[in-house]
Amino acid sequence: MSRVLALLYGVVCYVFFLGVFLYAVPFIGGFLLFKNINEPVRDEPTTTAWVINSLLLAAFALQHSVMARPGFKQWWTKIIPQPIERATYVLMTNIVMVVLFIQWRPIAGVVWDVQHPTGRNVLWGLFALGWLIVLVTTFLINHFDLFGLRQVWLYFRGKEYTHLTFRTPGPYRFIRHPLYVGWMTAFWAIPTMTVGHLYFALGCTAYMLIAIVFEERDLITYHGDTYKEYTKRTGKLLPKFGGGK
Repeated sequence: MSRVLALLYGVVCYVFFLGVFLYAVPFIGGFLLFKNINEPVRDEPTTTAWVINSLLLAAFALQHSVMARPGFKQWWTKIIPQPIERATYVLMTNIVMVVLFIQWRPIAGVVWDVQHPTGRNVLWGLFALGWLIVLVTTFLINHFDLFGLRQVWLYFRGKEYTHLTFRTPGPYRFIRHPLYVGWMTAFWAIPTMTVGHLYFALGCTAYMLIAIVFEERDLITYHGDTYKEYTKRTGKLLPKFGGGK
């Protein structure tokens, strides 16, 4: 693949991501858009909604995890050029998310509905904070490397890709996965929690808790004792107090 084409490919995948990210906020929040997680229930069996939503969540989990594993990357880069591997991962994630947006079935029922203005404002504030944490955290760990732009830019300039050094900026000094904390906050801090939204939040949270296990195995393999020592002094999702994790 030519350097110019690789750069254009990476930029297009990134712009696609920005659109998906911006759409995800009101989709998950259940406001403004004609299609969101809390749209009116369709005229179809409830069982259909449960099955389709389960398949959508499973598709996201499989794509997001399998393509991130070192073994898959080693095989995958025999098919596609190494410089666009990360951008392709981002592209596939975008496609899976768009399918989820389009095909998600709302499920009737309200789990909680906070009506007090102060309570609603606090929850909406936490919802916004969660998205802000997600965005800021990606920049702390190198936003452009995470989404494949750094790889294609280095390739465009004829420079060899170098892996990022292990760092613990900002909240990473206290917890190992602030990015997941942001996602969980955005998924759960909702004034009106429907059954469908609850299923989405539970599914995504379960996925993240499982993903942490595999992700940390890969990080220990790559960073060795440096990461092992890091796990001893920090918590996964909450700061470590005493001997807890």
